[in-house]
Amino acid sequence: MSDIVWSYRDSEWAEDRDLVGYDVEGEDGSLGKVDQATADTDGAWLVVDTGFWIFGKKRVIPAGTVVGMDHEGQRIIVNVSKDQVKEAPDYDEDTWDQQARGLHAEHYTQRTGHENREDLPGGSWSTGEGAGGNVGER
Repeated sequence: MSDIVWSYRDSEWAEDRDLVGYDVEGEDGSLGKVDQATADTDGAWLVVDTGFWIFGKKRVIPAGTVVGMDHEGQRIIVNVSKDQVKEAPDYDEDTWDQQARGLHAEHYTQRTGHENREDLPGGSWSTGEGAGGNVGER
């Protein structure tokens, strides 16, 4: 299993930042808000509280699916759809271990970056620092 799914594309995105409370936007709309986040090397992930659309379930979304962050707007853009998040294994903090991590990695491995989003020009995503920090302007 490749650890790329567990690594942020740009290590500075989450460095020294508290991402809890950021909105998470997927390919087809809002996925929820960040409930927990890690920036561990080769083990970073977001726990997203999905709210009402899948009955308040929490889902782990690996950092490798993150394609952009807007720190000013407190928004994270991921390269997954609502269906993919809905079909992901349930997250249970009490049973989060290597086996659970493997199940999540297997689920998300096919969707880890720009190669799956034809609508994202490579240079248009920003970290939200300074001028022009609007993530997702196309």
